[in-house]
Amino acid sequence: MQENVVITGGEGGLGHALAAAFTAAGHAVEAPGRTGLDVRDAPTVRAYFRDRKTGLLICNAGLTRDGLLPKLTETDWDEVLAVNLRGAALCAAAVSRNMIRARRGHIIFISSHSAIHPPAGQAAYAAAKAGLIGLGKTLAKELGPTSIRVNVVLPGFLETKMTASLSAERLQQVKSEHVLGRFNTPEAVANFMVMLHEKMPHTSGQVFQLDSRVG
Repeated sequence: MQENVVITGGEGGLGHALAAAFTAAGHAVEAPGRTGLDVRDAPTVRAYFRDRKTGLLICNAGLTRDGLLPKLTETDWDEVLAVNLRGAALCAAAVSRNMIRARRGHIIFISSHSAIHPPAGQAAYAAAKAGLIGLGKTLAKELGPTSIRVNVVLPGFLETKMTASLSAERLQQVKSEHVLGRFNTPEAVANFMVMLHEKMPHTSGQVFQLDSRVG
């Protein structure tokens, strides 16, 4: 069945891969970047979803402002939480209104390995991404009675614009934590999410880690 799919943060590497995979699977895809949908702005979010019959929402918008907590500015902290966590909650709340009326739909939150195994220097990002896991599990219970699914995906380390500034030494260190000795790819993540949406209709409230880091 063709779905109307909305992917927030659509201008990033994973956003592009998701849009391509769901389009290839026959779905109608909208993948707005910040200029098309600023997830930080509640009135904008509500207006965007008000008249859209969205079958799948992927909350992919995110950013990092890394630094040790005592050195992290309040502005940076607030921006990370506003985009990664508050923005996802705003979008989920807005889209769920129409999904409840239709008694069907699917929401996927993009969390991070940092949510469960946070490195030093990512206090804000790890807190926001951990919050998405709690949000996803709670919404799965709230929306399940109306046949709306909610799941959380941890894509793993991806070589995208968000990670392009890391040094070669840091990249090798992160790669060494993967038992397969290689990173996941945006395309593999996108293909999994198409499968999760299309082939796993009875799955909700779950957290999927997609890379090969153990423990």
